[in-house]
Amino acid sequence: MQFDQCLRRLPFTGCIQGALHEGKTITVTGRVLPGAQRFHVNLQCGSRGNPDVALHFNPRYDGSKDVVICNTMQHSKWGPEEREYPASMTRGANFTLMFLVNRDSYSVIVNGAHFMEYLHRLSFSSVDTISVDGGVEIQSIAFSNPAVTSPPPQPGYAVHPHIVVPYKNIIVGGLYPGRNIIIQGVVNHNADKFCVNLRFNSGVALHFNPRFNENIVVRNSLLKEQWGPEERTGGMPFYRGHYILTSECVLAAMVPCAFPWMNSMFSYNHRHFLLQEIDILEVEGNVSLSSVLV
Repeated sequence: MQFDQCLRRLPFTGCIQGALHEGKTITVTGRVLPGAQRFHVNLQCGSRGNPDVALHFNPRYDGSKDVVICNTMQHSKWGPEEREYPASMTRGANFTLMFLVNRDSYSVIVNGAHFMEYLHRLSFSSVDTISVDGGVEIQSIAFSNPAVTSPPPQPGYAVHPHIVVPYKNIIVGGLYPGRNIIIQGVVNHNADKFCVNLRFNSGVALHFNPRFNENIVVRNSLLKEQWGPEERTGGMPFYRGHYILTSECVLAAMVPCAFPWMNSMFSYNHRHFLLQEIDILEVEGNVSLSSVLV
């Protein structure tokens, strides 16, 4: 995962590190200016002249209703617009905007929630540049790959072409505030559910359980051999056949008492407070793993 954490002056045009391929994500964080009329993020084919634009993502605030316009420009001609309501990124608010490259489409995720799918009109293999302009401040741009087949040795980094599921591994030293667990993989096409468990010796501190037939994510704890009350609020950020998003699938033991997940879409208050005792990670169910970082 590579980050560019400098505040960007606009207009900004930069190279997409490693170009685009299936499973890659581009994450843009920033703030919509209070008086913004519109801004755009382009995934384009080059930076000189008038390049083709594979995806033009364009929130607009200058009409009777906020809207996001998406389009493709090829040979200097725009195609038919696709419009999505509402804009999801309000004036004056911070945002996290992620583009996930799929075989047939871009998945657009705004603030941790799935926003839309945009079918490819140009091959993503020709996209090598990102540009941003308009009424927005950009804080960071991040590029993340789905898996690394031959990474340099790093403590705690387990990367394999096929990680056996169910998966179980020791979290050396247990959890502590700020520790991250990053999981990469693909949800099976016929998935019913999968789960991620953070366990300690005699229970489960966090049971994170996306259920596709119910379209919810259930969170719970197993303490003293009894399950507690389920937490079921929040959206469903996972989709059958889609990649688990690298920069989103992060569990962090944070102060004072919560496990943020999926870019703060879910927050789960601690029910087992001795974090250092939580030293086992499990992944079970209908998911294929490509890498785990503990």
